[in-house]
Amino acid sequence: MQQLAFEMRNISIRYPHFTMENLNLALPKGQVLGLVGVNGAGKSTTIRILMGLVKAQAGQVEVLGYKLPEQQVQAKYDIGFASDDMRLYKSQTLQWHMDFIQSIYPQFDKAYAKDLLHRFELIADQKIKGLSHGQRVKACLLLVLARRPKLLVLDEPTTGLDPVARDEVISELADILRDDERSVLFSSHNTHDIEKLSDQIAFLDRGKLLALQDKESYLESWGRFRCQLASDAAAQVAGAVSIKRNGQLAEIITDQCTPEFGAQLQHAGFKVLEQHRMSLEEIFVANVKRSR
Repeated sequence: MQQLAFEMRNISIRYPHFTMENLNLALPKGQVLGLVGVNGAGKSTTIRILMGLVKAQAGQVEVLGYKLPEQQVQAKYDIGFASDDMRLYKSQTLQWHMDFIQSIYPQFDKAYAKDLLHRFELIADQKIKGLSHGQRVKACLLLVLARRPKLLVLDEPTTGLDPVARDEVISELADILRDDERSVLFSSHNTHDIEKLSDQIAFLDRGKLLALQDKESYLESWGRFRCQLASDAAAQVAGAVSIKRNGQLAEIITDQCTPEFGAQLQHAGFKVLEQHRMSLEEIFVANVKRSR
C-alpha cells in the first residue's frame, strides 16, 4: 500500500461567501503535488486546514501519520511552510535567522544551508533590509528547506516577483527538489510554475476538486482540433469537452486525444484540418468552463 504524506477525506467548510464540499485530496510520499486555482478557488483554505490553522466542519485530515487538529504539534515539527506573506526581521542578518531557526529545530542542516546559500546566491552576513524581494523569497525558502522537513507546503511563494526573478526561483527550486526527494504541496494560480515543479496536478475551483492527474496524463490526453464542417455534421461528439462553431469551421476540445477520437470526428462529419496539444493553462481553463 502506497504511503501518504497527507490525506484529506470528505472535507467540508462553509463561510458566508465560500463553500467547500466533500474535498478529497492526498499526496503520496516523495511526490510534488501542484494545486492550481484562481484567487478564491479554495487553495489557501485547503492549506490552512492541512496546517491545522482552521478546523474543517466535516471530514478527516491526516498529515505524516498524525490526525489533525488533535496531533498538529507533532505533525508541524516535520512540516516546512513558506508563503508570499512571510516576513523576516529587517534589521537582522540572514545568518541571525539561520541561527534562530536552528535553536528551535535541532535538525537544521548547516551544511545544506551553506549549499543553499551558494545556489541562491545569498550572503549570510547581509541584513534582510538590504535584500531585494526575490532575495527575501529565496532566504525564506532556505530557512524552510534547511530544516529538511518531511512535508514542504508552499503557498504561492513567488507572488509579487517579476517574471525573471520568479523563473529564477522556480528553476532553482525545481533543481533542489530533484536532488532531494521530499513530499511537496505547491499552491499557485500560475500554471507555468506548477508545470515546472509538479509530478501530479490538482485543479481546484470554487471549493471543488475538478481533476487530479499526473502532469504527463493531462498533456497527453487533452487536445484541440480545428475542423471543417460537412453539411450534415453532428451537433455533439462523444468525448468532446467543447465545440465552437464559426460558419463552416469548428474548434473542438477533448480530454480523449487519441487516434480513435480523430476517426470519430471524421465519422460525425468533421474534417480535421489541424490538431494541437494544449498547455496546462488551457487545460485548466477548459476544466473550469466545463464545471460551470
